[in-house]
Amino acid sequence: MYIYELELKVRDYECDIQGVVNNSVYQNYLEHTRHEFLEENNISFAELHNRGIDAMVSSIEIAYKTPLKPGDSFISKLYVSKEGARYVFHQAIFRKSDEKLAIKAKVNAVVVVNGKLTAALPEFDELVARSELKFA
Repeated sequence: MYIYELELKVRDYECDIQGVVNNSVYQNYLEHTRHEFLEENNISFAELHNRGIDAMVSSIEIAYKTPLKPGDSFISKLYVSKEGARYVFHQAIFRKSDEKLAIKAKVNAVVVVNGKLTAALPEFDELVARSELKFA
């Protein structure tokens, strides 16, 4: 189902007083995963920006399931779909030791070209096509 995986590890300073990863830190994990995924697919935000193209998160839905703790290794996974003008990054984080779902997220992104919303970006459309092939 997922087309990309990235292994990471919880660092002590990412945790709150309850000894679990602070809820806001998960968004950093999700963003880092998306950036690594795009980089591995030869998509550079800087290069896009220099061409007048900016991809931006428009909304995020996160369901917190199982807390991660200091030292936990985890696998961050994703696939991409398209809904209208939005590119949707379906992401999930699983604790590596027992494969328990830590969070599930839906990250909606839009693309703006020279300040105007656009419905398509060929580079992202290719990522959607790769995801669709995985499901076929």
